[in-house]
Amino acid sequence: MKCKVLALLRSQQGPVSGEEISLQLGVSRTAVWKHIQTLKEEGYEIISQPGTGYLLKEVPDLLLPGELAYFLSDSIFGQNIEYYRTLQSTNEQAKAAADQGAPEGTLVVAESQEEGKGRLGRQWFSPEGSGIYATVVLRPPLKPEQAPGFTLMAAAALAQAVQQVTGMAPGIKWPNDLLLAGKKFCGILTEMKAEMDRIHYLVIGTGINVNMDPQLFPAEFRDTATSIKKELGQEVSRIRLLSAYLKSMETLYRIYLEQGLSPIIEEWKAWSITLGQSVTLTSGHEVFRGRAIDIAGNGGLVVLGDNGEQKIFHSGEVTLRNK
Repeated sequence: MKCKVLALLRSQQGPVSGEEISLQLGVSRTAVWKHIQTLKEEGYEIISQPGTGYLLKEVPDLLLPGELAYFLSDSIFGQNIEYYRTLQSTNEQAKAAADQGAPEGTLVVAESQEEGKGRLGRQWFSPEGSGIYATVVLRPPLKPEQAPGFTLMAAAALAQAVQQVTGMAPGIKWPNDLLLAGKKFCGILTEMKAEMDRIHYLVIGTGINVNMDPQLFPAEFRDTATSIKKELGQEVSRIRLLSAYLKSMETLYRIYLEQGLSPIIEEWKAWSITLGQSVTLTSGHEVFRGRAIDIAGNGGLVVLGDNGEQKIFHSGEVTLRNK
């Protein structure tokens, strides 16, 4: 009901009375007042004008469920939202929610993370209020061997969203890093719970450096990381970017379920900065050098080695080489 009150305030050009809100939503004026107070506590600037009603003056720069619901009214993803000001890890919370039966499309989002994580157990720098730290729960009727394609799907969806919101075209480095001006601004971590023949659930976690000042990054990241704000030259609405990302992901997810991975791979290739490049791929203790030539039908990276050997990698760390 709080989100409905907010949506009604948004739809008005001027003040709207408590009586009008109560009539339209079918609740008491006391209930309306309580929801207004809650919205104010969340950071919404709502002016109460005696004799005229309530006026929404300003929206907080927070990833609040009511804000996301406004942009995702016709979507399945994000209809069930768990919002936190701070959290150890959105992926860990999403897995806990999935274990408790959270429906497909559930979104866990936090303003900051204490123990944000990336691939290979690395930490993801997650300061408050300037990035997007979000995880989506999926329950695809697929087999575990089909799971790697979901990371490609999410990366392509985010590339679409960034271009839509900012006009900039990011590049994807296999399998899950998104870059601007040659520096990383986003990482995606997909985790799964499954049996031999079926996936119970997937969680797709995304960390995006949106409005950070790169000078505030930990020293070890300053030469290799960037933010959308740094490359665009201005701040970006985190709500609009996250909403666009979820919409793109939902569209590609339906395509994946209905048509298989091939169209997802083709979309991923359109954003790739990996294919055709000389690469060093580190997988476990193996270091393999060659040229990335294709994406296999299961999402693996096909590399033609400098020694003439061709191999397909399903995991590992890619370093682009100048050659």
